[in-house]
Parts: sequence; C-alpha cells; structure tokens
Amino acid sequence: MGQPYLLIAAGGTGGHMFPAQALAETMLRRGWRVRLSTDARGARYTGGFPHSTEIAQVASATFSRGGLAGKAMAGPVIAGGVTSMAWQMLRDRPDVVVGFGGYPSIPALGAATLLGVPRMIHEQNGVLGQVNQMFATRVAQVACGVWPTDLPEGARGVHVGNPVRAAVLERAAAPYIPPGDYPMSVLVMGGSQGARILSDVVPGAIAALPDDLRRHIRVSHQARDEDGERVAAYYSEHGVLAEVEPFFHDVPRRMSEAQLVISRSGASSVADISVIGRPSVLIPYAVAAGDHQTANARGLVQAGAAIMIPESALDVSSLAEQITTILTNPKAAQTMARAALSVGVPDATERLAALVEGLAQKETA
Repeated sequence: MGQPYLLIAAGGTGGHMFPAQALAETMLRRGWRVRLSTDARGARYTGGFPHSTEIAQVASATFSRGGLAGKAMAGPVIAGGVTSMAWQMLRDRPDVVVGFGGYPSIPALGAATLLGVPRMIHEQNGVLGQVNQMFATRVAQVACGVWPTDLPEGARGVHVGNPVRAAVLERAAAPYIPPGDYPMSVLVMGGSQGARILSDVVPGAIAALPDDLRRHIRVSHQARDEDGERVAAYYSEHGVLAEVEPFFHDVPRRMSEAQLVISRSGASSVADISVIGRPSVLIPYAVAAGDHQTANARGLVQAGAAIMIPESALDVSSLAEQITTILTNPKAAQTMARAALSVGVPDATERLAALVEGLAQKETA
C-alpha cells in the first residue's frame, strides 16, 4: 500500500484552522500525506502548519454576506469549487476527507459526497455551524468538540474534544503561579470576530482596579488593527504596562504565564484554557450562531474554572469586580486553575486521528 492521504477542509477563522492544524501535525507524524483545502482568508492561518502540509486554495462563497450580487454569485462559485475539487479527487483520491466547518470546506466535502470518498466532520462548538449542519447526515461521523452537541436526527456523534496545537500541548498543565504581591500577567483575547467590546471595556476595567492591585498588572491584549492604537494609548495614560497586538503568535506561552485570561469563549480559546489550566473570565459573543459561545463556556463555568459575563451585562465596573475577586484570592484562583484542567481533553487530537484511521481501514476492509 502507498502512503495514506488525508484531505483536510477548513474555513477561514482560527476556530476552524487551529484544530485542523493539530490534526495535520498528528497525521504527518503517523506517516500520512496531508493536504489542506481552504480559501484565501483561511490561508492567512497556515503559517503554523507543518511545512510538509500541502496547501490548496479553492474557490468558495457564502450566501450570508455581501449584497444581492454577491449572494447571486455564491451558488455558481460554490458549484465551480465542488467541480474543481471533484476533478482533483478523481486524479488523486484521498483516503479520508475531514471537514472542520466554514464555507471554504464545502467544495471538498461536496466533492467527497458526490464521489463516495470516506468523510467525516469535526464540530468545535456545542451548536453545529451552518456548513456542518448541511453535511452532518452525509458523513460517517460527527466528531464533537463539546459534549453534548445538538445534532440533527440521523447524525452519528462521537465526543473527541477540541484538538489543540502542539505548542499548546507543550504547555499542558503548566504550573500555575497564583496571584500575589508581584508582577501578574493578564491575557486578553477577542478571537477573530467581535473583539471590539473587549477593547472598549477591558482597559477601563484594568484602570479601575485598586491601586495596590493595578500596579502589579501586566497586560497582553489582542485588539483589532483599528482599535490597537487607542487601546495602547489608554493603558499608557493610566500607567498600565501593556502589549497590544492584533495577533499574538505565542499565545500558549502567554497563557501559561498568565494569572488570568479574559476571553471570548470560542471553541479553540476554551480548549487552550482548559488544556493549559488557567482561571478565566469569559464573555460569549452575543451574536454567535445558535449562541454557541455560551454553550462552549458552560463546561468551564460549571466546573468552577471560569466566570461568565453575558455581553449585555459587561461593563467596566462588573468586569473590574470580577478581576479583583480572582486576583486578590490566590487560593480561589489556584482552585479555578485546577478546575480548568479537569475540563480539558489534551488527547483530543489522538482521539480524532484514531477515528480518521478507523474510517480509512473500514474503507479498505
């Protein structure tokens, strides 16, 4: 037998691409050839993929964005992408296709469905995204990052957890230094969407902390390009040491060194927090489809590892109060860090890889 070939299809956000990267890393180590199918937006996240991963950009589109002309063109663009991918599969047939959601995964999953190629999907959130909803009953398995996940009738769900990148696994269960009378790190992550409210509220909440607490705080704050300058200026004006960037390439290191994480509750962020094990304040993205970020946060909150603040209730005073509560109570913060680890699934990638190999073996049996 030749080298087995895995085709990964993933959309253009970190929430889709980071678990796809984790699977690529593992399957390459297991001797598979791996190709990633994405679009130009997703290609921005491929810098962390192993160099031996083949990257293929494919045309796709969504009906949910753009004006009438854009929506009218979405169908033909998607059809063209599926056709192109089908021809590629006829010339170079994958052993398994795994979709991670997002509209750029439609061409590969659509072509695999037409040609009968073994296929499965991974859903990171507690509520299926639109594309995964479309394919859930047309694949062998739905590997679920959050359990339980709301699945349509006829879909076969398997709980595997959310894969995290090798850089996160290297920091898994890193020793936690509880807050105290010394420099403390706070990591602020807004995800790829909806970060503006964190840029509007978090700097004010940090500035509103009691003086004897605020003087110890060091902030790493991910902010959109258009917000970065004002956020950095605000921290500086209030005497808070802060690094403000649109994207940190060393999030696992910063998280492992943090006493507190303030974050949206995207699936990848929640997985990283639980595998590394850190106290967190989570602010679910209010307009996330199906309110899936609230579902994502629930496990950490129920375990006592996180405090969840609905976006509608988020303001400077409420956030400052929660930050103060955590960072002035070392014993409680330590307990939250341990509780976060209890929710983590550090072997999620291995579980997912086992499903991939099992699907390939079933096809050849």
